[in-house]
Amino acid sequence: MQSLFAFKGTESDDFKKDENFLFNSIDKMSDLYFAIMALLIEIQKKANSKLELSQKKLLATKEDKNPNRKFADNAVLEFISSNTMLKEIINKRKLNFWDLDFEYVDVIYKAIIDSELYKEYMSKGPSDLKEDKDFIIDIYSEIIAPNEKLFDYFEDKQLTWIDDLPVVNTAIVKKFSKLKLTKPETFLIPELYKDEDDKIFAKELLYKTLLNSSKFSEEISEKTTNWDAERLASLDGVLLQMALCEFQKFPSIPVKVTINEYLEIAKEYSTPKSSLFINGILDKIVKEYKSKNIHNKIGRGLME
Repeated sequence: MQSLFAFKGTESDDFKKDENFLFNSIDKMSDLYFAIMALLIEIQKKANSKLELSQKKLLATKEDKNPNRKFADNAVLEFISSNTMLKEIINKRKLNFWDLDFEYVDVIYKAIIDSELYKEYMSKGPSDLKEDKDFIIDIYSEIIAPNEKLFDYFEDKQLTWIDDLPVVNTAIVKKFSKLKLTKPETFLIPELYKDEDDKIFAKELLYKTLLNSSKFSEEISEKTTNWDAERLASLDGVLLQMALCEFQKFPSIPVKVTINEYLEIAKEYSTPKSSLFINGILDKIVKEYKSKNIHNKIGRGLME
């Protein structure tokens, strides 16, 4: 959607630059994942440095000399911090910018240790892997992921990361829930695509929408005589073109799946009336296809 909306060329252009824009944008999602992993590594470092400083106090108490290391030694944080492959990727991509922007590490660390989750976790005795996992999942879901300062920071760092955050946050929580200490280092290195077909689909949807945009626009215009022409020049027009492309060029994708996907995208990115507009136009088009017995779907992707 973003690539098509940004497209300024014509159907006769070389689309390689648009393809590069698309895949670079997708690649940025994995950068966000690794940046968050780097943040977790820094949070554990912060916990360790705090303990070391307390032990060096001139008037150290018994508690200072023998601190509770439960958080600093959390098995999930240890698994992340000891992963050499993960750290190599973070360093290679220069995604450990937390040394310079250390105030965000401080903000998250303070939010964690001030939380009831932390106090309850630390008050219990030695933990097993399940308790350590549950704690990290809880603080990630309730403290780190919803933190507004961190959200603003990611938005300033890379604009597209705001769209990627929900997906990446979900992926991270799933990783933690499935983590076992016997897992190889590659467990924390996610695949960006489910399989090669996913990547092929992204490219084909881009190219086929671009190559047929005039035809799709003409077809849409026939169904939108009572609508403001400006709406078709906006994001709504792009979403309608993409939906028509899936209807006509991807026979294995069910019609209902396509419609539902684009209605959800419209609700998230376009105007309050967009989903109603798009639903009405797509409904007309699908009924016409059905009456003319064209663009039929295969397998479970039937028209009805």
